[in-house]
Amino acid sequence: MKTLKTLLLLFQVVSAVKHSMRFYFTLCSGLPNLPEFTIVADFEEVRMGYYDSSMKAPEARHDWLRKLMEEDPEHWERIVLDSMRYQQLLQGETEGFKQNSSQTAGVHITQQVLGCEWDEESDRVDGWKQYGYNGEDFITFNLQTETWIAANPRAEATKQEWDRNGANNGFWKSFLTNVCPTWMKMYLKYADMFLQRTAPPSVSLLQKTPSSPVSCHATGFYPDRASMFWRKDGEEIHEDVDHGEILPNHDGTFQMSVDLNISSVKPENWSMYDCVFQISGVKKDVITKLDKAEIRTNWGKTGRTVERNVSHTIISVVVALVSLGVVIAVVGFTVYKKKKAKNPPPDSDKSFELSEKLNPEP
Repeated sequence: MKTLKTLLLLFQVVSAVKHSMRFYFTLCSGLPNLPEFTIVADFEEVRMGYYDSSMKAPEARHDWLRKLMEEDPEHWERIVLDSMRYQQLLQGETEGFKQNSSQTAGVHITQQVLGCEWDEESDRVDGWKQYGYNGEDFITFNLQTETWIAANPRAEATKQEWDRNGANNGFWKSFLTNVCPTWMKMYLKYADMFLQRTAPPSVSLLQKTPSSPVSCHATGFYPDRASMFWRKDGEEIHEDVDHGEILPNHDGTFQMSVDLNISSVKPENWSMYDCVFQISGVKKDVITKLDKAEIRTNWGKTGRTVERNVSHTIISVVVALVSLGVVIAVVGFTVYKKKKAKNPPPDSDKSFELSEKLNPEP
């Protein structure tokens, strides 16, 4: 099993000749507690920038992007202006969605994912521009035909209208196949050292209550090509084990957890268990023994009280979710789900349920 995991990690490294950049846009109307307009920019699956309508300008999230800002201020000024203008563009498109789908009242959420992918080995370029509206697939740009694909009947009128605008469609094909890849290649020069780095995790054992599973939690690691599992007597186990997803932290690193149900484990057998963390590019595993004295809790006097640590973890997750909130319904995009099957985006249930409740079917 360990050999298989090592081979999989090696395959991911070898296959890393594909580079990607994605911009996530969200426009909300009728939701006073959320920014009206938000942009999240990801480069190589890592958050590089953020902007919302309450800010004066986009915010760089990494040193390499700040360096680019200093050395190429004209490019950054263009990014700033485009961010401001895109809000007006998305507002106009949303008004069209409302009219064409006969949904003019209530809360409305429009999401868009825009991006490109470049295969460094074959020099092949691909791009995408997709919309979601009120938690549903809406319309997708066909890069080859320079036409639009309606994801549901409500988007048919928009498709007919946009298909007639050949100049606009030609602009987006050029942007996705020329401008976007050019930016991405320039960013690679600045981000190369950052993307090749390896950061080890901080690993803790956490437990909510005496009867809860023990969670082996790793945070602060990079890259996300990592795995974590529980062992008993040196052998990986699957029974009574629950694997969590790899989640982003606000600083560009990642976190993950794997839980072990200890209800059937006798206290004298705890020493037989350990948690193993493995990351691509590092030969030595991080091994954490199952030790009651090392378990951090927020209950009673048994174990170590870690309200500060738990709070820090919660804050990291909340910040990450706020940044990712702009794409909470993007997972509904059919084409995008196919392209991102190997790296699933955040969950969209809450956004969809909100739209469904506030905008019932006529």
